[in-house]
Amino acid sequence: MIGQGQVVKVGIADMNIVKSPNTIRTSGLGSCVGVVLYDEKSQTAGLIHVMLPDSSLGRAENINIAKFADTGISAMVEQLKLEGVQPYKLRAKIAGGAQMFQFTSSKDTMRIGPRNVEAVKEQLKKFTIPIISEETGGNSGRTIEFNPSTSVLNIRTVNQGVREI
Repeated sequence: MIGQGQVVKVGIADMNIVKSPNTIRTSGLGSCVGVVLYDEKSQTAGLIHVMLPDSSLGRAENINIAKFADTGISAMVEQLKLEGVQPYKLRAKIAGGAQMFQFTSSKDTMRIGPRNVEAVKEQLKKFTIPIISEETGGNSGRTIEFNPSTSVLNIRTVNQGVREI
């Protein structure tokens, strides 16, 4: 019988790494984007819960690097390298980036979800990490869980059930 792993939880503006048989999960993805970076061969995966597109939006001197797409993805790549993963083997799956509220203004600053998705894609492109699959947009919150032994991302969407990508 194969041993059951633990579920490692990643909070908002947080990140972590797991190896099979453990899985990794984050919840509360509204306008935030969950970014999974994984290596199929070593069955290692990292998950970042990105809140904002760009660290220039941070007001503090000591920023939380996991909070932003630009700093979080580069930090995750470095963490995975320390775990022995070669960056060229990395693949990505992303979910979230919903537009949670309707605004009468067409101001770009109110489009946090779509801007987060754009920023994540831009950073992944910079690192030449292909996006294998994604479920982004809409207007519902999500919880995601990634299994590095199967490379399956399980997505539970509020009032819409469960989907695997």
